[in-house]
Amino acid sequence: MQIHVVQTGDTLWRISQGYGVSIDELIRTNKILNPSQLVVGQTIVIPITGRYHWVARGETLYSISRLYNISLNELIRINRISNPNQIPIGLRLYIPQLPRTSVDVNAYIDPRMTGTASPQIVNEVGEHLTFLAIFSYAVNRNGTLTPVTDQPSINSAYGDRVVPLMVLTNFEAGTFSQELATTVLTDSNLQDRIMDEKGYRGLDFDFEYLGRENRERYNAFLRKARTRLKEKGYFISSALAPKLSDEQKGVLYEGHDYAAHGTIVDFIFFMTYEWGWSGGPPMAVSPINQVRKVMEYALSEVPSNKIMMGIPLYGYDWTLPYVPGGRWAKSISPQDAIQLAVRYKQNIQYDPISQAPFFHYTDENGARHEVWFEDARSIQAKFNLVKELGLRGFFYWVLGRDFPQNWLLIEDNFNVNKRV
Repeated sequence: MQIHVVQTGDTLWRISQGYGVSIDELIRTNKILNPSQLVVGQTIVIPITGRYHWVARGETLYSISRLYNISLNELIRINRISNPNQIPIGLRLYIPQLPRTSVDVNAYIDPRMTGTASPQIVNEVGEHLTFLAIFSYAVNRNGTLTPVTDQPSINSAYGDRVVPLMVLTNFEAGTFSQELATTVLTDSNLQDRIMDEKGYRGLDFDFEYLGRENRERYNAFLRKARTRLKEKGYFISSALAPKLSDEQKGVLYEGHDYAAHGTIVDFIFFMTYEWGWSGGPPMAVSPINQVRKVMEYALSEVPSNKIMMGIPLYGYDWTLPYVPGGRWAKSISPQDAIQLAVRYKQNIQYDPISQAPFFHYTDENGARHEVWFEDARSIQAKFNLVKELGLRGFFYWVLGRDFPQNWLLIEDNFNVNKRV
């Protein structure tokens, strides 16, 4: 498939003619909500096998072949070029699809957020998933679990050969609790009851804000859990905060031991998002330069076949000026972001460092806003990093935010492993 970035003067008719794809197909596959009001900077994924390249000034067939990792002779043959030394500017070249990489893909779903729509959401994307992590069963101080309505999502997962993972958290009173984690990690009786409480095909441990005092306790807890889970043939995974070194300070980071988890669990969900977050200043949620740093450090501590890179399915709309402790940003889907740009007639810009789209607008009350989100370009950049680093795969936080282009690009880049 190909990513087209809308330029001034573009219409769906003009785009469809350029790629030989019908307008209806473009609207259907991308779920375009503004077909008559395209936004400059908006991305449209072209559903074709392979892609096209228009020759620009200064390019040669050799440079183009290197760009797409295709042999020069193959490029000449496919495009039936009679004189390789004279190619006109603007010539359309066809680039065949490269072999796809096989990966594991996980997505978290929170039935409290998606409600009765949960099974439908899973059905819509299940073909693109290896695992479905259902968020979450919160551990209580007496060793019981606060349940979530999970059976409809589990049933839908099995319908698409997706492995359902039960997520355990130290979540209490609306936030992650260090005190609760300490209680659970120091009481072996509580741990035994937790292991027997519920059966899935695997358990994902999302214990956050542990502090350094719980680091070794958590490692020991996971070793015990692994023994119990492997007796039943279950997967075991953990979700870890994004770190750049083992000595990184902060209660969120100090309790997570990358190297230990890399030897204990089957795979790790590295939460490479929330640089831009609702309570912080406006910026990309998952800037590729920061994500790369975390992944490169993770690779120094954890085998590549255990690393799952995190990708957000959302963005944020900040009201300016940003004031620490002031109004929190609103979480929005990529589709919501496009509609905001349409409504307020704003062009979408793209930051080359973070590789993320953004724009500003002024609302009806005169308040300025800054919006950062994900689009086809930013997702492709993340997929390229997964392939470059040879990772096991990637995962999403969180289902329920509409982003049709993401699933189109999975089909183009990867073969998704099925493990059930």
